[in-house]
Amino acid sequence: MNRTVSFVIPCYKLGHLLSECIHSILAQTYQDFEVLIMDDDSPDDTERVAKLFTDPRVKYIRNQANLGNLRNYNKGICLAAGKYIWLISADDRLKMPYVLERYVRLMEEHLKVGYVFCPAVRLEDDREGEVIDYSYRGPKDQILEGRAFMAQLLFEGCTVVAPCGMARKECYEKVSLFPLDLPWGGDWYLWCIFALHYDAAYLAEPMVYYRRHGGSMTEALVTQQVRHCAESDVEVLRRLLLKAEEAGARLLATKCREAMADQYAKNITTRNYRASASSQQYTMTLPEFEDSVRQVARNPREAEVIRAQTFARAADRYYWQGDSGGALDFYRRALRMDFMMPAVWMKYLLLRLGKFGALGRAGLLNFRRLARRS
Repeated sequence: MNRTVSFVIPCYKLGHLLSECIHSILAQTYQDFEVLIMDDDSPDDTERVAKLFTDPRVKYIRNQANLGNLRNYNKGICLAAGKYIWLISADDRLKMPYVLERYVRLMEEHLKVGYVFCPAVRLEDDREGEVIDYSYRGPKDQILEGRAFMAQLLFEGCTVVAPCGMARKECYEKVSLFPLDLPWGGDWYLWCIFALHYDAAYLAEPMVYYRRHGGSMTEALVTQQVRHCAESDVEVLRRLLLKAEEAGARLLATKCREAMADQYAKNITTRNYRASASSQQYTMTLPEFEDSVRQVARNPREAEVIRAQTFARAADRYYWQGDSGGALDFYRRALRMDFMMPAVWMKYLLLRLGKFGALGRAGLLNFRRLARRS
């Protein structure tokens, strides 16, 4: 029997939290759904917990061998019979009993919307924390024009928290499943690529709990494979650039290239990768940067553009960190790559003027802010 919504619950060593997740789904006011528990050959008591639920909508599927997170996600998505798919890990849960009703109503009323999401509430040691700041997009519900939203996500990163999003199944069928070689950044890639083809919707009320703990995949990757995470962020943007070009979205393709430069600049200038309790120190060296650009760029001209934009953005970051020497060095590097960069020339010359230049730059920034408001 087809259901309107399929909840796909990947579960590996999370049997002790699975029951809370399922109960939060069964308590929803909207009841036309199925629940697929995707047990990835877990060695704990996931099977026992799953079989305590006798509701016929709850289906237990155990992999004969461990597939890994992404293959398990994709298997659940392909098995789902629903028109909409909500992928929620066993360690997360729904906060409000009417969240599914609100999601379905919005999707039924707005046929161009590919997915809907809301802010997430942090859950730590079973205690409710604060709303996750990067997931909050303001106090009003919004329909977000897809490509404009994608342009924002390119620079913001993944601000759609994974368990908070419900997508049309056709997004996965017609656009993309999870790329198997992107354990870090796969969800960011999907939210972006879906927005290339569909609008998105934001409901301002925080209605989902997101649990961050030492056993989560996110924490494991940031802790153990920090360099791989940084490289994957660039790789996601490279792939999005190609997809934007294929779709004829030239402005978005340009934004993708700028976002790649912005990510490189962060990697070069930032020591702590991501704001997290488990953040590891990582700084990309210039030889590593050059090696990465050679792999990413499709021709020498594109490599020069990426280098110039990266150096200019890195210089800005050094400037705001109070490192004038680093800023001067990277402004020079940017201008050697591309002599025709008026804004970079202005910043470079102002920096050479010392205190008076700093006052001039601050004045220009204030003028721009006033101009935007008027």
